[in-house]
Parts: sequence; C-alpha cells; structure tokens
Amino acid sequence: MVGDSLTEVRGEALRRHRPEVSPWWVRPGLDIEDGRLTIAGRFADDLAREHGTPVYVYDLRRFAENARVLQGALSRAGLSYVVRFALKANREPEVLAVLRELGEPGSVDAVGIDVCSPGEVVHAVEHGWRPEEISFTGTNISDRDLDVLLAAGPPPVHVNLDAVSQVGRYGRRAPGTRIGLRLNPGAGAGYHEGLAYSGDRPTKFGIGPDRLDEAFEVAHRHHLTIDTVHFHAGSGWFADGLPAFEAALSRAVVMTRHLLDSGCPIEEVNVGGGLGRPARDDEQLVDLDAYARVLADHLGPLGVRVACEPGDFIAKDGAVQLGEVVTVEQRGDTVFVGLDLGWNVNCGYWPYRFLQEIVLCRDPAGARTEVVTVAGHINEAADIFAEDYPIPPVFEGDIVAILNAGGYFQAMSSTHCLRPQAPALFLQR
Repeated sequence: MVGDSLTEVRGEALRRHRPEVSPWWVRPGLDIEDGRLTIAGRFADDLAREHGTPVYVYDLRRFAENARVLQGALSRAGLSYVVRFALKANREPEVLAVLRELGEPGSVDAVGIDVCSPGEVVHAVEHGWRPEEISFTGTNISDRDLDVLLAAGPPPVHVNLDAVSQVGRYGRRAPGTRIGLRLNPGAGAGYHEGLAYSGDRPTKFGIGPDRLDEAFEVAHRHHLTIDTVHFHAGSGWFADGLPAFEAALSRAVVMTRHLLDSGCPIEEVNVGGGLGRPARDDEQLVDLDAYARVLADHLGPLGVRVACEPGDFIAKDGAVQLGEVVTVEQRGDTVFVGLDLGWNVNCGYWPYRFLQEIVLCRDPAGARTEVVTVAGHINEAADIFAEDYPIPPVFEGDIVAILNAGGYFQAMSSTHCLRPQAPALFLQR
C-alpha cells in the first residue's frame, strides 16, 4: 500500500463498471458508475479534488424522500399525526428549505420543527416556520430561556417541560397557558445502552411516575393546562430495538391515562425521535409499517394526535463526508490510515460510538482485503473513525467517503486545535 502504485491502481478501477452485486448502501443518489463512487450523479473524488477536503456533500432530495416515507407509514396506520424535524440534527438553510417546501403550514404534508434551545426557536422562525409549528422540549431551562420562548408568539411555541421545578417556573411566568410534560417511563431503546434516554438508572430527562402527581399539582396551582405528553426512548435504534421502544411506549401510555383520568385534556402524545439509520451491512432499519402499527395499537385507543421528531432518520444518509488519505503507516501490528479531518467535524465514533461505512471513492465495491484503523488529524487519542476495519488496499492521496454524515456532525462541528470546520456542497438530482 505505497503511493507509487496509486496511478496504476486508479487506472484499473476506472476500467471496472458496476459490480454484479452492489454494496448494501447503494441507492438513488449514492451509486457506483464506471467503478467510481457517485453522489447525486457526480463523481465523489472529482468533487473532492475540485473543492478540497474535508467537505460535506449533500444530496438534498434524500431529506424529502426520508420525510415522505415516514409520513406514508404513519398515514397507512390510520393515525392522526405530525412529523417534526429535530433541528439539532441539521440546521443548514439549504436543508431546511427542502423540508419547508414539503407542505403548507398546518397541512398533513408539512414537516414541523422540534427544538431544544431558544436559539433553535429563533433559527426555525427565521427559516420560515410559524411558532405554532414548533415544539420545544429542552432540559434545565432558565428564566432567560423562557424570555425567548414566551416572546416567540402569539401563538406561543408549545413547550414540553421535563422537571417539576420547570413546571413551577413556567407557571409563575405564564399562568393559565398550555404546556406539555416530558415523561420518563423508566424504559428505553438506543443504538447502545449509553444512548437509551430512559431506563432503570435515573437520567437527567423527564418526570417519572413517582413525581407525576406532583407535576400535575404544580401545574394546577398555576392554572396550566397539560395537553401534551412527550417521551424519548433513546437514539439510533434499529429493527431489533422495536420491542424495547414498545415497552417504553406502553409505560408512557399508562402515565398518559393517569393524566387523562386526572382531567388533563391530552391532545398529543409525542414519541420523540430515535429511529436510526443503518451505517453497516449488519444493521437493519426498523420496519416503518411495524413501527406505525405499534403506535396505532397503543395510542389509537386514546384518540390523540401522534407526534414524532426524527433527526437521524431524515438527515443521516443525506450527506457524505469526503476526506483525503494523508498517511498509511504500520505501527506494531496495526496499519493506520490517517485522514485530513478529525472529530471536530465528525464526532460519530467519539463520543457516540456510532459506526460509519468508509468507502474508497476510486474502488467503492473493491474486495476489503486490508484491516486498518482509520484515524483523524486532531491531536487527541480518541480521534478515531474505525478500528479493525476492513477496506480495499488504500494509498496516500486516495479520497475516501464517510457515509451517513448528514445528521448532527456538521451541526456539532468545532474548531478544536484550531482545525477549521468543513464546508458543504449541496447537490440536487
């Protein structure tokens, strides 16, 4: 794997065409043509060399496709529903414009916005969402936060409060208004245990069954009407996580019935986000129709609107991150492949431990005969993208694509070590 052979290897790759059996990740907008990776019909390595690396390359149509397929499953289940995009997943104006165009405000085709900070409220309004289309679910909110939230209307942004003390703080500022409660059902689902937001161990999120009556009493004292129940089981779960999600949902339904029996006019149960996007061939996307049936079975009898707030599901596979291989070197018994990007622009593996597929742009379907560790250029030991990872023979100067880079990573970018953030290209197909 030395650089002197790169031209010869590239030439051989260019002579190949689409493989008889395509890799699992091939789809419209992410494909193989003439033996090379294409994104929205453009050769990925050409884009990298034209615009420099690291760079995010977006397939904007994918965001609309993902939103529509989720809406379709909810509709087929006969649910009254609303889909809101989790803004923290991606706040790029080009992405938001695609989602805003999917439907008129208030229509069944529209995609609303889920926010978790005052800044996100302002950003959503600036990019075309009305306050009544925005749902706020934050944690540890301050009076300064409430200043922004309460100034966003009228009508105001709907606020889901996740602590008894927050109910009191909100009630003192806005008595006689409507709120939601974020509940902690004591069960959760996630990409791994650390990404389950609810379970046997207490978390920072939500009001548990043991304090539900107290939250109701505080709300009643301030003449607040509880019209929404919210819970979030966790992030990034796949098909095998559906039973765990259903267990969390069933507990949330018990708590919802208790509020209904106490006189709360619950209009909406918000089941949060968490639907994962497979990033490796052994990960299986949840069957959306099965997911929707679970929601209908548990929430249909309540006669409520069902809300969900996907981030990763809509955004994750909407972008690819391109980087250059700048180092290929054996250290001990490990071959390290070093890239010209770091976790400051892609924090999937650290801290989330998300696995991402890494594709050699000149030979995306090549035999993965090498086992390497892929590392970044941040001067931190945790700056790793993959360990013991199979890949075709790779050379310094190669361009690689890190798939499933459309959610969270660009939004969470930093300039740690004064490494610059990565620019983005927005492509249409």
